[in-house]
Amino acid sequence: MTRIITISREYGSGGRELGKLLAQKLGYAYYDKEIVSEIAQRSELSESYVQNMIEQKPFIFPVHIGESLEPQADPMLSQSQELFGLQCSILRELGEKSDCVIVGRCADYVLSEHDPLRLFVYAQLEHRMQRCRDTEDGMGDLSEKELRTRIQAVDRQRSDYYEFCTGNRWSDRLNYDLCVNTSKISLEELAEAIAMVVRSLPSAN
Repeated sequence: MTRIITISREYGSGGRELGKLLAQKLGYAYYDKEIVSEIAQRSELSESYVQNMIEQKPFIFPVHIGESLEPQADPMLSQSQELFGLQCSILRELGEKSDCVIVGRCADYVLSEHDPLRLFVYAQLEHRMQRCRDTEDGMGDLSEKELRTRIQAVDRQRSDYYEFCTGNRWSDRLNYDLCVNTSKISLEELAEAIAMVVRSLPSAN
C-alpha cells in the first residue's frame, strides 16, 4: 500500500509550500492544482471554471463518498455533483499510484481507507497576513482590514466546504494526526522534522 500524506491548511499559513518541500525530501509525488487540471481535462471544462465549482458547497444535501445519488433537476447542481465525484475518483487513482502528498480537496476523508497521515497547517493571523503580502500577487495593495477580511473569508470557505462534504469540523484537531504552527519555525525546518517522523513510521502495508 502506498504512503499518503494529506494537508489541510489555513490560508496564508504556508501549507502548500510545506507540502512541496515535504514531497521533495521524501521523494513523493505532489498533487495540488494538478488535480484541478486533471478534472478539467476529463470534463472538458476550463480550469478556472472547475476551480470555482469545486470550491463551493457542491450539493444541496450532504454527500457520502461512494454512494450513488439521484440525478438533480438543476443542471448546475448535477454538474457540481459530477465534478466532485470525478475529483474523488482522481484522488483514489493518485493515492493508489504512488506515495504522495496531497493538498486540500478533502483528501484526508476521501482516502481514509488508505490511512493517510493527516496534517493541519496553521499560523497566527499576523504571520499569515505578512506571508500573503510576500507571496500572493495583489495582496500588497490591500489595506490591513481588507487583507484580514480576505484571509478570514477563504478560511470560512474552506471550512464550509470541508464540513459540508465530510460532516467533520475542518479545524478540529481530532481529525488530524499532526497539527503544525508555521509562525515561528521555517518551512524548511518543519518539512525536515515531519520527514523524519514519516521515515520512522512502519512501512505501509
